[in-house]
Amino acid sequence: MDLRVIEQQDTELTIEIAGEDHTFMNVLKGALLELDDVAAATYDQNPEQSGGQTEPVLTLKTEGAKPLDCLEQGATLVDEQMNEFRTAFENAR
Repeated sequence: MDLRVIEQQDTELTIEIAGEDHTFMNVLKGALLELDDVAAATYDQNPEQSGGQTEPVLTLKTEGAKPLDCLEQGATLVDEQMNEFRTAFENAR
């Protein structure tokens, strides 16, 4: 996974997340939207046929918090959720 910051402001971040698809991006977006300091989180991934970018671009807007801090919190939440799922799956075997 390669990350490239496209634009960064006090309460907004636009970042390209290369190598990922809708599956990961939807999970990350959902985790970000669970955070109190996140006002909006969305991503765009144009199909190659449209002539647009092929890598997803995440846009994150916060309510006063640093966007990179929120992105870190969101990634941590995804990790926690995956660990919970893994444990539940293993216990269900």
